[in-house]
Amino acid sequence: MNLGSESRSFIRPRRLGRVADFDLGVLFEHDSNTVSELDVAFISAQKLPLASQSSGYWERVPDNVAEIVSPSDSPQEVIDRTRMSIRSWMPLFWKVDFETRTTEFNCPNQPLLKLSDNEMLDGGQVLPSFSCPVRDLFEL
Repeated sequence: MNLGSESRSFIRPRRLGRVADFDLGVLFEHDSNTVSELDVAFISAQKLPLASQSSGYWERVPDNVAEIVSPSDSPQEVIDRTRMSIRSWMPLFWKVDFETRTTEFNCPNQPLLKLSDNEMLDGGQVLPSFSCPVRDLFEL
């Protein structure tokens, strides 16, 4: 919820697009009909007009997705969802792990960055000037 809130408070007043959390299914791989329900996703205004409401599955790659690792997720489930997101050439992927209090930051053709809770998460080229302390993502 914290990451979705931080993202939404940055994106909404700037009318950059839509932040979807827990309600957006994305069809990542047409050949296998692989659909994933995203924890937090950003879809830019260029891909989704601000006035539209989507229903069903989104068939385009979001600009940014955050995978929130929960205690009930098996390590293999997390690996599979992470690989699927990265294989889709998503412009920005964040993985937030509450157990280790770390966040991973991944962009295509860039090395994976692992951020600790005393560092800043940023939006890279997808959300320039967005940033928030990683520790804020873990506050109750």
